[in-house]
Amino acid sequence: MTITQLEYIIAVDDFRHFGKAAKHCKVTQPTLSMQINKLEEAWNVRLFDRTHKPILPTKTGEWVVAQARIILREVKKMDDFVESTKGAFQGVFKIGVIPTISPYLLHRIIKPFQALYPDVKCLFEESTTDELLRKLRDEEIDVAILATPLGELGMDEEPLYYEPFIAFVHPSHRLSKDAFILNSELNPKDLLLLSEGHCFRNSVLNMCHYEEDIIHNNLSLESGSFETLIRLVKHGYGMTLLPYLAVMELNESDKKWTKPLAEPRPVREIGMIFKHGHLKTHLISALKRVVQNNVPEKLLTNEGVVLSPKRKE
Repeated sequence: MTITQLEYIIAVDDFRHFGKAAKHCKVTQPTLSMQINKLEEAWNVRLFDRTHKPILPTKTGEWVVAQARIILREVKKMDDFVESTKGAFQGVFKIGVIPTISPYLLHRIIKPFQALYPDVKCLFEESTTDELLRKLRDEEIDVAILATPLGELGMDEEPLYYEPFIAFVHPSHRLSKDAFILNSELNPKDLLLLSEGHCFRNSVLNMCHYEEDIIHNNLSLESGSFETLIRLVKHGYGMTLLPYLAVMELNESDKKWTKPLAEPRPVREIGMIFKHGHLKTHLISALKRVVQNNVPEKLLTNEGVVLSPKRKE
């Protein structure tokens, strides 16, 4: 058994096709098939059912593939550890970010981080909280930037900054003349929300003390984009809530439509989460410093009430 053979069987399991797996591994299909055949002959088992389309692992194959993934992750850890002992920071650093953060944060931190670590290849991936947590558990990414606290077992969390919620209100709206908006004045019937699955939506509903099953908007919208909500408000469809950094990206004309929320102001905690005992702690710490050095200083201190990104049961 070799590391290469394990890489090949993982590729076949990922693509469920020998030709596509070979292309991914940058070898010919006969080469990949021969190496897998050698492994099957040595163990006297079949790892894949070639008669099924797409190809499926056998029961034994499922177990072998799962173990192969663990082995390759441990090998990668060994590489990372050796590099860190030499003081050399190279290779790939995989960072997950939720979509309600990435458009307003990444442009602030990519260049400063690359300046610190020019030999590190940063891969940013945008996805939902649930998917990023899965990828952290499976060690497909190194760290995630998302709304915290989450309290995940086996994970470490570090707060980065605290972002206030700000109302974005059309001039014709019933609350447009108010200097600030009380939480009790928010009504989900005229409040545009992100689609289900977004932690920002959960935080807003927690703040308003509304349950999903009693929201009956005349406008039904499934959007993961603040830009969509902003455009709808500008055309007279109610109001919405935005995070502070999203408001900073608005043009000066649109900023006139924003309203602060009353004290104690609601905020979302933005933090980093990573698997306990992760070897790339130096890079993770550096990422934290870069983030905190490139967001407004007033966001670094919590002066509000942190809203949970999880829906209350």
